[in-house]
Amino acid sequence: MKEIKDKIEQLLLKTQKPARYIGGELGSVVKDKSKVDVRFAFCFPDVYDVGMSHLGMKILYGLKNAVPNYWCERVFMPEKDFEALMRRNGIPLYALESLDPIRDFDFIGFTLQYELSYTNVLEMLDLAGLPVYARDRKELTPIVVGGGPCVCNPEPIAAFFDLFILGEGEEVNLELMRLYEKMKPEHPTKEEFLREAAKIEGIYVPRFYDVDYNEDGTVASITPNVPEAKPKITKRVIPDFDHAYYPDSFVVPFTGIVHDRVVVEVLRGCIRGCRFCQAGFIYRPFREKKIDTIERETKSLCEQTGYEEVSLSSLSTSDHTGITELLTKLSDYTDGENINLSLPSLRIDTMSKEIVDRIAAVRKSGLTFAPEAGTQRLRDVINKNITEDEIIRTCRLAFSEGYQTVKLYFMLGLPDETDEDIKGIADLAQKVVDLYYEIPKEQRGKSVQVSVSASTFVPKPFTPFEFEPQALPEEIKRKQGFLLDNIRSKKIRISYHQMNVSVLEGILARGDRRLADAIYCAWRKGCTLDSWDEHFRFDLWQEAFAECGTDTRFYANRRRSYDEIMPWSHLDYMISRSFLIRENKKAHEAVTTRNCAEGCSGCGVKKECGGVYCG
Repeated sequence: MKEIKDKIEQLLLKTQKPARYIGGELGSVVKDKSKVDVRFAFCFPDVYDVGMSHLGMKILYGLKNAVPNYWCERVFMPEKDFEALMRRNGIPLYALESLDPIRDFDFIGFTLQYELSYTNVLEMLDLAGLPVYARDRKELTPIVVGGGPCVCNPEPIAAFFDLFILGEGEEVNLELMRLYEKMKPEHPTKEEFLREAAKIEGIYVPRFYDVDYNEDGTVASITPNVPEAKPKITKRVIPDFDHAYYPDSFVVPFTGIVHDRVVVEVLRGCIRGCRFCQAGFIYRPFREKKIDTIERETKSLCEQTGYEEVSLSSLSTSDHTGITELLTKLSDYTDGENINLSLPSLRIDTMSKEIVDRIAAVRKSGLTFAPEAGTQRLRDVINKNITEDEIIRTCRLAFSEGYQTVKLYFMLGLPDETDEDIKGIADLAQKVVDLYYEIPKEQRGKSVQVSVSASTFVPKPFTPFEFEPQALPEEIKRKQGFLLDNIRSKKIRISYHQMNVSVLEGILARGDRRLADAIYCAWRKGCTLDSWDEHFRFDLWQEAFAECGTDTRFYANRRRSYDEIMPWSHLDYMISRSFLIRENKKAHEAVTTRNCAEGCSGCGVKKECGGVYCG
């Protein structure tokens, strides 16, 4: 280790942000290796600044290290400058706590948050000195594990992993590590260990399933090939969320990160049912923490880390059934300690003066809302369940409280979208601008700025829109131009998410195992850190798809029939196929579905959980 440490120290001044690569931060866990039985390298396949902001890593890092003889260490994707230095100087990918090469660990676990991180996984395995294809890693260890939201369809990268964990990891991670600890003295083969692991609920071992295809390229069958493999693997859920493990301290970085603050998870899941939103379905059921629990965790983390800002984390914070009481209680503490209380993920239809006032206490630079569509008809198609009146009411409230900037998020290319819907985006933005000047001068600020962000819709698995085609690139470009032509005020600023990033995401999101070789080919051509504009090379991805004979339109731009076997059909995220079909049909009729607080709509989760609305 000393030799590696010395080499690292010599290179630090040659790279940007050297604090990313040294470890030793406040709150990091260092253990005596002689007393450790299982070592886990938790890999975030993106740079330190992003990975250190990820709540899931903080939870699982604390959870595993709470077991005395288990040691979980952090690993991040190096930026290209330091990665080149590592390769030139023979430094393998290492963990920050010990600086040990991760190839010597028992487990290497990747959290898969975003499809564009797939080539980073290959880069990190290769930088560790390991074969990237699972079939070429013959020894028992390291066991390469994947988890996170992309595991709801891991088939495009199944060839690179030994196993995947479906759903929430707090319980199943420890069950997997205990199994390894138990079997380790027996010196099992990898095959023997994976067969036992496959018996654990929520664990998917892709090599134990054979996939056959029809002549038209669709999946014909997905069949288990060993007795231990279940026909369907069901995701794991933590039913008692209020008593689930949550860390009382975080690792505090030496350098700035994307979200550099305390984060407290207040609820998990979502009651809304927006038909485009994968997170809203795969994280069901809806569960929330008690106010006393949130207050206790907030105080503990602020005191242990010294942070002066705390953010309440969820898919929709204002859906907490006790949001007003929660804000009152937390404000008593945060105001007294001069700690900022941040409230992201707020819904337009639940905004109140109390909430706006609370946000204003932290910042008055602007508010962000997500109407997603420009007309009521299209908002009904996607089941957004907000009205234009609610949007205007909330913006009026914000302007009356002194806000001058509003950011509105929309999507282009939604199912059944027409040019009238796109024009509706421009019209709604103009109404918000006009509204500002209706506010008395003494109440409003000096000027108004309405920022419109228009991203490209990407259909995702386990949503009612998993059957839908993604708009073709040339059509997306036309829609972007049409929107721009309809903007009438200099007070409205338009921005677009990079279209080719969404195109690639659309190909990978609903792909099957045959995409693995194209991903490998793109990586070999130099595609890494694809989610960063300065590194993204869509031309190299196109070359890789062409060389591998991949028909990208087959994956992204065709409609799926309701009876088609999806590449993820053997994975059960508790959302029934019949519900998704029913919701897809209602979308094409522009008919909405009530949210969970108003009554159960039969998504399939209710029979499995003890959530607030699904019990």
